[in-house]
Amino acid sequence: VQLQASGGGLVQAGGSLRLSCAASGFNLYYDGIAWFRQAPGKEREGVSYIRGSSGARYYADSVKGRFTISRDNAKNTVYLQMNSLKPEDTAIYYCARGRPVLSAWLTSSMYDSWGQGTLVTVSS
Repeated sequence: VQLQASGGGLVQAGGSLRLSCAASGFNLYYDGIAWFRQAPGKEREGVSYIRGSSGARYYADSVKGRFTISRDNAKNTVYLQMNSLKPEDTAIYYCARGRPVLSAWLTSSMYDSWGQGTLVTVSS
């Protein structure tokens, strides 16, 4: 089981980035995939989650309306489209696999496999 996150970079405030999470060793259609982020000096926080099978999507309040999570079953890849980026979105972004109960999708311990992270820096 492996997750490969990519797509991070430096962008100005108001700009956009699309992160990718490529999965290998399992079919992510049947598993939930979440994006978490961790800013310097802060705890890791959940950003978005797409549920296995149904594809239902969930977002943290801080990114709702700006970020969109999606899944390409043919490519076994999950994406995070990030628009209207703010300096406070600066963090390392990680993707993770899990099947949490919906009330706990923001809890990092609910996920059993993690990608290596990709750095997003938003300048003001």
